[in-house]
Amino acid sequence: MSLANPYQAYQNNSVQTAPPGELTLMLYNGCLKFIAAGKKAIAEGNAEAKNTNLLKAQRIIQEFMVTLDRNVAVSENLMTMYDYMNRRLIEANIKSSEEILSEVEGLVSELRDTWKEVIRINRQMQHGAGAGGKV
Repeated sequence: MSLANPYQAYQNNSVQTAPPGELTLMLYNGCLKFIAAGKKAIAEGNAEAKNTNLLKAQRIIQEFMVTLDRNVAVSENLMTMYDYMNRRLIEANIKSSEEILSEVEGLVSELRDTWKEVIRINRQMQHGAGAGGKV
């Protein structure tokens, strides 16, 4: 029996034990990683790597679309944004366009940064409320 890769085991454990907010952040970061890898593949003329990485980025965006809570007021705007980014990723893949990928990268970065701020504020509220209740 072979030993599992310790880095892979750590990564799997991180994903399995992360709270939902952290998982969303991980997905945004993964999407950005795949877009960057797609841009690099375009620059290098590697069509296979471009396609593989952009499909992974698309799958992340599609996951956001499928799991979006439609009962939240902002969900319709997010759905429109995710749909737009997904269509642009498809177009970037077809046209091998680094310019389109830069546009989507900027949009995903904004969403990721906003999500990071939400997590930060949520943590402050949780820790603040917990400390405020003690005598």
